[in-house]
Amino acid sequence: MDEQQLQVFIDIVNQYFSHQTGRLPEMGSPYLGDPTALPVFNFTGVIGISGTRQGCVYFTAQRDLLRNLLLHVGEVDVSDPNLSDLVGEIANTISGNARRHFGADFLISVPVVVAGNADAIQVPRSVKAYILPLRWHKQDAVLVVSLQ
Repeated sequence: MDEQQLQVFIDIVNQYFSHQTGRLPEMGSPYLGDPTALPVFNFTGVIGISGTRQGCVYFTAQRDLLRNLLLHVGEVDVSDPNLSDLVGEIANTISGNARRHFGADFLISVPVVVAGNADAIQVPRSVKAYILPLRWHKQDAVLVVSLQ
């Protein structure tokens, strides 16, 4: 991954939040993470990547961020199953839009949603994991991009 490719993911995250809420998230500076100690919040949507690139992309967010997103779009059911669906949808949308940029050989899996348990999320240890932190409505979230 180079800076231009990371910018693709930053642009996609900005586009998602702008489209859904009319408000851009506050994007932090991307940094290289330790594959054995990556950030995981209350809900995480993981997308496996195969094809010409191998690895995963995951979006992880605090419960309140997801709850506020649902309320912002008019959804009153902010139960854990709906929060899980939303985080999976966000991860899928980001990965699907990245596929448009990287091409048809950028194959994405269906989202796997994890609530809480950080041990269930693993990225390839041999591949660099880039952390793209963001804040929306004063709540933290992170996009992790770990691709060969």
